[in-house]
Amino acid sequence: MADRSVAPPGGIAAANAVAPLHDGRRIVVKVGSSLVTNEGRGLDEQAISEWGAQIAQLRALGKEVVMVSSGAVAEGTKRLGWTRRPKAMHELQAAAAVGQMGLAQVYETCFRAHGLGTAQVLLTHEDLSDRKRYLNARSTLLALLALGVVPIINENDTVVTDEIKFGDNDTLGALVANLIDADALVILTDQSGLFTADPRRDPQARLLGRVVAGDPALEAMAGGAGSPVGRGGMITKVLAARRAARSGAHTVVASGREAGVLLRLAHGESIGTLFIAQTPRMAARKQWLADHLQLRGSVRLDAGAARALVAGGRSLLPIGVTEVGGDFERGEAVAIHDPEGREIARGLINYSSSETRRIMRRPSSEIEAILGFIEQPELVHRDNLVLR
Repeated sequence: MADRSVAPPGGIAAANAVAPLHDGRRIVVKVGSSLVTNEGRGLDEQAISEWGAQIAQLRALGKEVVMVSSGAVAEGTKRLGWTRRPKAMHELQAAAAVGQMGLAQVYETCFRAHGLGTAQVLLTHEDLSDRKRYLNARSTLLALLALGVVPIINENDTVVTDEIKFGDNDTLGALVANLIDADALVILTDQSGLFTADPRRDPQARLLGRVVAGDPALEAMAGGAGSPVGRGGMITKVLAARRAARSGAHTVVASGREAGVLLRLAHGESIGTLFIAQTPRMAARKQWLADHLQLRGSVRLDAGAARALVAGGRSLLPIGVTEVGGDFERGEAVAIHDPEGREIARGLINYSSSETRRIMRRPSSEIEAILGFIEQPELVHRDNLVLR
């Protein structure tokens, strides 16, 4: 039985009941290898089709959904006739290369049957740690969502190394939630949620309904990997929830075998364990922009552009820039100064310093003609800008 009112021993009580899928618009859904491959016996087309049916209905409710799917290595392991998940990096990469073909094909077929287009997106940790590649990945995912396409994301195991691998797709799901400013992360697994102890060993273990993401007591409750085909476990889900909460995203860990689990969550039903983020999503992002970036340069604005930023809550357009300082690349953080040189904001810039110098004082409609390409019409989008 789930405990819906009591925090874990020594933990912090969750202050407010929230329904992240009901209230949120943008959702990341992560599904584990054991679910995708039916415990390693092969891709579970029925389960994948059911997720597609639910996501189609979520989109009809006005919600955007990104999927993070494990299963490539497990499927490749099966296709290669191996009995256990390999440990050597080159064998993991080979299994991923073989399995990814089938994984993408099944998602495309099953989702297309429900009127959904899909796109395969493979990421490494390096893609999200490098600012330019981070913004490229973000722009691509947001463009796919705007086009009504469901991105199917997996770690790029065919090129990953020990230095850059995420380590598990729970972590990848949390990083994607941060990347696209998701309202919620849903981790579907073969367990019902987080228990006070390992329910396989302790018959008195209780399922926790609501907890506070980041509570140190939660990590003590989480065990190791529970499936021979995956590499995660409840501990990776607890840590992923903590990571997602840093950008204000709530996390639900629930059984992927619950009938209609995504739709039921979207209608406000309490299923599994809800990890509540204590920082509002926008406040978390603004705090990150304000406090955790090293400035690489600056731009100075005319009076009209400064007013538009401060009083109007507008994005920064190149026409309002009068001066560019420093040497920076696309995606790096810059200070934004008013005509008197006072820092009024900072943000992530969409063009390098040399490109910014070429397009400053010019309307956005001329960017492509000047540079030969256009990344964004804004120099700094308001979502990537914080006032000082």
